[in-house]
Amino acid sequence: MPRDFTTESLSHDPIHGYIPFISRAGLPADEAAEQDLIDHPWVQRMRQIHQLQTAWWVFPSAEHMRFQHVLGVMHLGSVVVTAWYETLSDVCRNVPSRGYVESLVRIAGLLHDVGHGPFGHFFDDHYLDQFGLTHEDMGGHIIEHELGDIIRRIRRNPNGKIQPLEELDPKQVAWLIRRPSGKPEDETGHPDWLRKLRSLFSGIYTVDNMDFVLRDAYMSGYNTKAFDISRLVHYSFFTKDGLTIHARGLPTLINFIETRANLFRSIYFHRTVRGIDIALEDYFAATMKRLFPGNPLEHLAEYQQLTETSFLVDVIRWADSDDPELRELGLHWKAIINRDEMWRMASERTMHFHTGQAESTTIFSEPDLVERRVRDYLPDNLKQIPLRVDVAKHYHRPSARKPSGKQNFWYDPASGQAFELDDDELFRSLPTSFIVFRIYSRDHGFDKQISEALHKVAGGAGGDTKTNM
Repeated sequence: MPRDFTTESLSHDPIHGYIPFISRAGLPADEAAEQDLIDHPWVQRMRQIHQLQTAWWVFPSAEHMRFQHVLGVMHLGSVVVTAWYETLSDVCRNVPSRGYVESLVRIAGLLHDVGHGPFGHFFDDHYLDQFGLTHEDMGGHIIEHELGDIIRRIRRNPNGKIQPLEELDPKQVAWLIRRPSGKPEDETGHPDWLRKLRSLFSGIYTVDNMDFVLRDAYMSGYNTKAFDISRLVHYSFFTKDGLTIHARGLPTLINFIETRANLFRSIYFHRTVRGIDIALEDYFAATMKRLFPGNPLEHLAEYQQLTETSFLVDVIRWADSDDPELRELGLHWKAIINRDEMWRMASERTMHFHTGQAESTTIFSEPDLVERRVRDYLPDNLKQIPLRVDVAKHYHRPSARKPSGKQNFWYDPASGQAFELDDDELFRSLPTSFIVFRIYSRDHGFDKQISEALHKVAGGAGGDTKTNM
């Protein structure tokens, strides 16, 4: 049978080439298409939320949105299911049809970011957290209660159909996109095949981070081909333990991990990007009190309309408000947008931690203490100048102590056994994590004095100190 092109459309993507998806044309009236989800306001909203939450202010070409990213993750869902479905069926009982598994993974990929607010993860930390929520909690609720009816009526993907007695379960989609909590009850009631599929969204290499590493590196100008995704997929498969990579694929995985870490250092944790985040922090809480009514779960209609576009349009209009408080906030936002009100990096120190080393043993785990001691070493006329401390932390690899641990394994052909990746000698040669500790001031006038004070405080704490001098 020839491919049914009447129900398929293509979206062209600079990272993956053509991305096929099921369109509404030619489908039975009672069947939903992937296009019904793609065109839904909750997903179209992603066109107005940047993939790089504030880095787009620094890297002029990195204007891509989460919408392009989720289409790419949906596509990678098909790529990995095509490569790995057979091994999943071999090691798990009662695995649904390939059509079901592929559609489930594709839809989870398309919707994994649907709960994000303006400025992405920044919004989690500086707004959702007060309600005990994350964007994954928001996304799970939206998937189950706003998009569930469409999901249940999807019957096919570009590579196959769901079997007659199968129906996609929105709860499974919502569960896949949430990171493991580490609690036993989180795993209860879910079949083994579904638990193994979670590694496609939580782990060392996932359909999510494989796309964003390729996409962010390309769009920022960092690298046009950040890592060899074809080789990484080729050497991966499922065993009874979980998602496993053959020993021959380990160098490619190491390259992926190092590339991702370099993106954090160079792009996500760029000194100016973090300085913009600090500037946003200064006014975000007061702004959201005037901009949004409260818990987003209780105000879904308003949340659907809340994007970076709406946010920036609203706050800059406040600069002309008759309300003094709104006007002051608006003037600050106008200055931030125009890059007039900035925090400038005065000094930084980077530290790498290897297996057996605890971040808590360094003085930089207590930023308030460091700031107080830095001020003590500053000349008397500088002790009260405005300073802000920023600590950026990145984990190269999950450990067994972290919720995303125990998701990835490697296969040793000599012994015929799979081992948790933390146990591999090559893998352990990578740092477990790194932190970048920075001190910011309003201008560069006192960088030398601040750097000298930080050096005195740090003493032999290790790491590399840099200034703007």
